[in-house]
Amino acid sequence: MKKLTLATLGACMLAGSVAAAELNIGVAMSTFDDNFLTVLRTGMEQHAKDADVSLQIEDGKNEVGTQLNQIQNFIASGVDAIIVNPVDTDATVAMSDDAAAAGIPLVYVNRQPINVDMLPDNQAFIASNEVDSGTLQTKEVCRLLGGKGKVLVLMGALTDQAGIQRTKDIHDVIATPECSGMEVVAEETAEWQRTKGNNIMTNWLSSGLEFDAVIANNDEMAIGAIQAMKAVGADMNRIVIAGIDATQDALQAMKAGDLDVTVFQDAAGQGSGAIDAAIKLARNEDVDQKVWVPFKLVTPENMDEYLNLN
Repeated sequence: MKKLTLATLGACMLAGSVAAAELNIGVAMSTFDDNFLTVLRTGMEQHAKDADVSLQIEDGKNEVGTQLNQIQNFIASGVDAIIVNPVDTDATVAMSDDAAAAGIPLVYVNRQPINVDMLPDNQAFIASNEVDSGTLQTKEVCRLLGGKGKVLVLMGALTDQAGIQRTKDIHDVIATPECSGMEVVAEETAEWQRTKGNNIMTNWLSSGLEFDAVIANNDEMAIGAIQAMKAVGADMNRIVIAGIDATQDALQAMKAGDLDVTVFQDAAGQGSGAIDAAIKLARNEDVDQKVWVPFKLVTPENMDEYLNLN
């Protein structure tokens, strides 16, 4: 199987005429309880329907043991391919090994596996490059702040490469000369969740922390922070709030003047790309092992372009 290292989304797309009715693909999602991942899952379902492919989708409920068992069940049932949105990206070595031992193709989607550079020939990774996401986000916050200000950071799950990389992106941008006047005064993981983002922001507000911006690794946590700030009558015009994903809830918050920055991540594009790669691998066809779906900066000036996309 040919191994390539980088491609655009279109590189792994199949023609709409592909007949794949006999294919059964198991999909292991990290959780169903996430707005962005719901769009990704829906994108997979629609694209599989268009390609006449059967999907069996399981909810990992953010429990790595549960997800590992689901993958074992897929293998035991003899699916033609497996797609995984991993709960814990550190657990992907075991997932890859189990699928490879069974000779079943495996495609990771959205969350980068820890073994991404050592995948077997019948495995692939479809996502967006997280170096771009946090970088685009933080550079825009820096511009809005004029290169200086106190920043609060809401991190994603620490078991997830996306959260780790997006947080690193924030610090990397702040380390540049033009943004060196920015300072991270507190950061905490809200594990991608709106409720936890709300709770953490409530605690920060109660402690009397002074800040000029909130940079969240995703929109859900940013929205939680917004809710907490509005609950105490904070001046939303004074604080820059940034998220990532450009979900519909986030765009409505931007339309209301509460969210200042987000980054569009093409959930449906990632989902359809994962289905295409799984079909090709199941048919012993060549695939690009890393497929990057581009991120795009979203601000109040261009937000209308992204309504109804995520």
